[in-house]
Amino acid sequence: MALRQVREMGDPILEKKSREVTQVTERTKELIDDMFETLYDQNGVGLSAVQVGVLKRIVTIDVSDDGDEPVVMINPVIRESDGEQEGYEGCLSVPGKTGKVKRPNHVIVDYLDEDMQPQSMEGDDVFARCICHECDHLEGKLYVEMVDGPLQDIEDVEEEQERQRKRKRLRIKRKR
Repeated sequence: MALRQVREMGDPILEKKSREVTQVTERTKELIDDMFETLYDQNGVGLSAVQVGVLKRIVTIDVSDDGDEPVVMINPVIRESDGEQEGYEGCLSVPGKTGKVKRPNHVIVDYLDEDMQPQSMEGDDVFARCICHECDHLEGKLYVEMVDGPLQDIEDVEEEQERQRKRKRLRIKRKR
């Protein structure tokens, strides 16, 4: 396994549509392992192959805060989506920035697993957001195209969110 360089906004490869995977070779398995290693090294929750310079329709996702297993999706296609959520989104290819994006709150995605077997999975909330975000990468799209308002520095948004949490805790204490 090896760390791969994450391509950043402005790199023309991020604007290209990824190609379907027709077989999983040893090189494909190595790519997937490298993608997970890179994802964890960068503290991300999702990474597409195009972000490491490979135009293949492969996505790795790990939103394991809720106990889910890491997921590899080959040739993913969102079959169904519903609901709506709006929240801050970031991207390893747009370091240090974030912006508010509307996404479906629930998706059903069809894909192939590492054995090229058809699979289907449902995702809600953050997992749904991540699936949509990574599938957009495979189409050559970055989340910045969908941001409502300007991009912001992640640190500024995190500081404001912390201030809001503190104010909320104070209100709760005062009500008692």
